[in-house]
Amino acid sequence: MFKTYEEIRVWREEMIESVSDDHLQLNTFHDQLIHHTFHLAKEKVEREQGEPPAPFAFFLMGSAGRYEQSLWSDQDHGILFDGDEKHQDYYLSLGEEIRDGMAIVGYERCEGNVMASNPLWCQPVDVFTRQISEWLREAEWQSLRHFLIFFDSRVLVGESELLLKVKETSFAVIDEEPGLLARLMDNVNYVKKGVGVFGQLLPDYSGEKKGHFNLKQTVYFPYINALRILSLFQHVTNSSTLSRFEALRSLYPSLSEYENGFRQFLQQRLELKKDAEDYQQVHVIKVEQLSKEEKQQLKKQVKSAQKLYQMAKNIIKEGRT
Repeated sequence: MFKTYEEIRVWREEMIESVSDDHLQLNTFHDQLIHHTFHLAKEKVEREQGEPPAPFAFFLMGSAGRYEQSLWSDQDHGILFDGDEKHQDYYLSLGEEIRDGMAIVGYERCEGNVMASNPLWCQPVDVFTRQISEWLREAEWQSLRHFLIFFDSRVLVGESELLLKVKETSFAVIDEEPGLLARLMDNVNYVKKGVGVFGQLLPDYSGEKKGHFNLKQTVYFPYINALRILSLFQHVTNSSTLSRFEALRSLYPSLSEYENGFRQFLQQRLELKKDAEDYQQVHVIKVEQLSKEEKQQLKKQVKSAQKLYQMAKNIIKEGRT
């Protein structure tokens, strides 16, 4: 269908506005864009180095892994392969081509280098499984951060069971290590205060984002961090926050009200940021540009998200003591 990354980028520019007001349609479109980009990258590497030497899985992490991308997104992806370490160079070449192709299509490179071009995120499945276990047993801030990034993952192309094997191993390690869930919770414990004592929204008061309200840190992160930790606690392998709500609803019936709030937030985020011109603008909004009704909605979202986060903390505390 597409012969160049530039053609995919043009398709993105032509079509994205038509799906920009519907969360599910937008993320389906992102998947299509990345899928086409992946196959162009794979075809190029195959021409140069031959067919893939082992079964593999190309997986997405971050907002893409959670099926929660907005208009703009950066790259978070990796490759697992079921074969010898000598094949790593092949898949790193594929990861580099995917990285460069996605950048042309319109996805910024990940600042933290969480991409399949990085050997840390492109490994044989057995090696990566050991690495995940080591990250969890080390329980250092950075290693746990890497694990949390990984856990929000799903396979876009290839063998889904390779990723599932790693996640199931992580559950076994967590079950063996008392207090590890609490450490994981501590890793994401910072929650940016969004509403002041007088009920006002709290924007940044200095720097280049002065006057801007951070949607990501005040609303989005508390939601996703709460559902991620509960999923780890209950061995739920789903990666999207909505699918985690669905999987956990029978265990925690009170999640239903928060699920509705999260759906509303995803929609409100699209509406507020429909004119964002790049990835940097997606997560912040000028408070002065908000209507009275929009401010009220955001205040409600802040309180709901942070209440849910506290609820998840309490569940983990009670379940692990």
